[in-house]
Amino acid sequence: MLTITPFEQNLFELLAPAAADLGYEIVRIRMMGRETATLQIMAEREDGSMTSGDCEKLSRGLSPILDAHDPISAEYHLEISSPGIDRPLTRLKDFTRWAGYRAKIELDRMVEGQKRFSGTLVGIEDDNIAIDLDNESDTALIPFAWLHNAKLVLTDELIRESLARRSHGDEADKIENAIEAGKIEIENIANGDEISGE
Repeated sequence: MLTITPFEQNLFELLAPAAADLGYEIVRIRMMGRETATLQIMAEREDGSMTSGDCEKLSRGLSPILDAHDPISAEYHLEISSPGIDRPLTRLKDFTRWAGYRAKIELDRMVEGQKRFSGTLVGIEDDNIAIDLDNESDTALIPFAWLHNAKLVLTDELIRESLARRSHGDEADKIENAIEAGKIEIENIANGDEISGE
């Protein structure tokens, strides 16, 4: 899994087995904030779902481990969430699962004068991600080990796919129903605006 710092990697190694025992896979771990830090853990079930109840269950399961090992010396908040629609891509298998969708990637090194690229995911080949980069005719193979950050781009197609995968009663169903009723528009979400309507 992609992590930014060795500290986050150590946290992942500490918490991932316990999360797996509870039926969840950690997608990303981040330490954020300075005055009061937040330990953000994104996770999901094997089928890609993650409800608010799942977040609460995982929080209850991981908190005792964090308390026992005390890896974070300062005061912090624990935040458990789903990866969201425009999810980060942190595992090699993510690039296969989301093949056909647009993504932005950032490398840990310069390639042809730049670090940031965008395009449509094709899948993987060995330990490389395959992506049809914008304005390039050939599919690029980029070593997974070179990635610093990667995430899906919010598009209408991705929103529909993500909503279809969510369980009923989830917040995503409320969004889908509001879209169908004409109370909010997909364009508002895709442009990064807050979801609002009647």
